[in-house]
Amino acid sequence: MTTHPTRRRFIAISAAAVGMAALPAAAAVSPFVWRGVALGARASLTLYHPEAAKAREGAEAAIAEVRRLEKVFSLYQADSALSRLNRLGVLTAPPLDLVRCLDDAIRFGTLTEGAFDVTVQPLWTLYAGHFSRPDADPAGPPPEAIEAARALVDFTGIEADEARIALRRSGMSITLNGIAQGYITDRVAEILRGHGFENVLVDLGEIRALGAKPDGSPWRAGIRDPHGASKPIRAVDLRDRAIATSGGYGTWFDRKKRHHHLFDPKTGRSASYWASVSVIAKDATTSDALSTAFSSMPKNEIDEISGRMDVVVLVERPLPRS
Repeated sequence: MTTHPTRRRFIAISAAAVGMAALPAAAAVSPFVWRGVALGARASLTLYHPEAAKAREGAEAAIAEVRRLEKVFSLYQADSALSRLNRLGVLTAPPLDLVRCLDDAIRFGTLTEGAFDVTVQPLWTLYAGHFSRPDADPAGPPPEAIEAARALVDFTGIEADEARIALRRSGMSITLNGIAQGYITDRVAEILRGHGFENVLVDLGEIRALGAKPDGSPWRAGIRDPHGASKPIRAVDLRDRAIATSGGYGTWFDRKKRHHHLFDPKTGRSASYWASVSVIAKDATTSDALSTAFSSMPKNEIDEISGRMDVVVLVERPLPRS
């Protein structure tokens, strides 16, 4: 059980030191693979290029972008733009990436009628604090505390433009852990495209493919079994598509695994419809946000939204409790 603030996986970008050591120093390699740590977990970039030096240059640019965006989106770095916004309630001359990501977050909040809401951070704080106590009630925080925290959850209370970001109510706070990972994945993919790479697989927790493999075959991504089996439950083919998976199994607040980090903004409690939700879309930002939102939505509502969009949704049902 982790105590870092997160909805799915804490954003702890440390893409580095081990990653650059893994880069080949010479000789053309096909494929060229970087492996390291990014966004708090194992990550990889797979690039096809005949020149190792060009591949190294592209990987270095991608890693530098991940490091830069940590300073924008991190919840646990006190000097990040998001941390300062949460602490002060207002941020003048904000980083453009924060404005753009919040614009996306508000758009997905509107699309899902609040099922996606980046202002759920007060719920995280409440649950993390409750279960950090040795005498914590296993049923979770008391209903009145949940309602008090939920009263601060409202994405329409965010004001964001290039001059200023503000939270309309005192006590509101934001987590971008349900969308920033996808946003960063897209930024890395676009940087690599700008360096001339046409056959790329970016895996930063969310996965995005540029093109296919040079021989025309698709990239393949495995979906983790939410019930704990070591083998993926299925594999999907990707060509110019992205995939993200959300599941409560990522972070549990309690040992009995009744309360997890994917909150239903409408109830203030952990979403319970699905063991995991995977979304395949044209970009990782969309995949990330929708997989988060769909975790707290019934199938008919998922179908209504996905039917209007160019996405594929794969859901896994929870196992019955004994």
